[in-house]
Amino acid sequence: MRVVIALGGNALLKRGEPMTAEVQRRNIKMAAEAIAPIAGEHQLVITHGNGPQVGLLALQGAAYKADEAYPLDVLGAETEGMIGYMLEQELGNLLPFEVPFATLLTMVEVDGNDPAFQNPTKFVGPVYEADEAAAVHQEKGWIFKQDGNKWRRVVPSPVPKRIFEIRPIRWLLEKGTIVTCAGGGGIPTMYVPDKERTLAGVEAVIDKDLCSALLARELSADLLIMATDADAVFTDWGTENQKAIFKANPDKLGAYSFPAGSMGPKVEAACEFARQTGKTAAIGALQDIAAILNGKRGTIINPNFPDMTWHERDPAPVRG
Repeated sequence: MRVVIALGGNALLKRGEPMTAEVQRRNIKMAAEAIAPIAGEHQLVITHGNGPQVGLLALQGAAYKADEAYPLDVLGAETEGMIGYMLEQELGNLLPFEVPFATLLTMVEVDGNDPAFQNPTKFVGPVYEADEAAAVHQEKGWIFKQDGNKWRRVVPSPVPKRIFEIRPIRWLLEKGTIVTCAGGGGIPTMYVPDKERTLAGVEAVIDKDLCSALLARELSADLLIMATDADAVFTDWGTENQKAIFKANPDKLGAYSFPAGSMGPKVEAACEFARQTGKTAAIGALQDIAAILNGKRGTIINPNFPDMTWHERDPAPVRG
């Protein structure tokens, strides 16, 4: 099978952990250990989140004068290289030497008129206490929204329209390469108005899940797995009635509401992929990737399922 695995930013850098290279390396090693067992049997494309990483780079850049700080599209490109390098190295330490790897900087087109630019929703960077967030907002003009019981910076998250490097990704897959691409939802770009075929970067962060679903469709992937720090999609999350969804028809699942800053985009992207392709999408824990691929863990979404079923016993909802 051709499988697209989308690694959530919180799966690579867990909530509350220090954003150090050592911590990130440890988590990426765990991701590699989960992915390696299925690499010999399937064509693999790996995407990843970059919210914590790009936010940290922006914070570091803000230490300079405002006109010297790097824009978000450039920071996104930096995180693609950094995370892709670590993934390649850790997978290479586990797989046979002859297995080829490639990390592609991936430009993704967005619409400059996307309403996301008027309503930033994408969380980036570390968490803050309310008073800290207010101080940073006052100093730097950044927009903050509540994330759980903390506060995080939010930036525009426009819908991905086109993946420019889709052809070389296909070529690499045909040669048996494990490809890491579209990291952080890809590098946001758009054509400059009134200039023929002139691309420019955009101050935004594309949602990784929506871009991964677009990538999976354009690659004719057989399966899209969204690996996160939750073991499944839960209804009535955080209450005594919460239940873990096992198998779901995308229309049935789409009727439920999930948090916009976390599970919502994953469910939306998974349901859209399943509807448009007639194939399977899944959402679950990083360490369960092999079991998710075999249809035993996580939430499995397919239009051929008539309704929704539930895990008999809820797995632990969140780790880390």
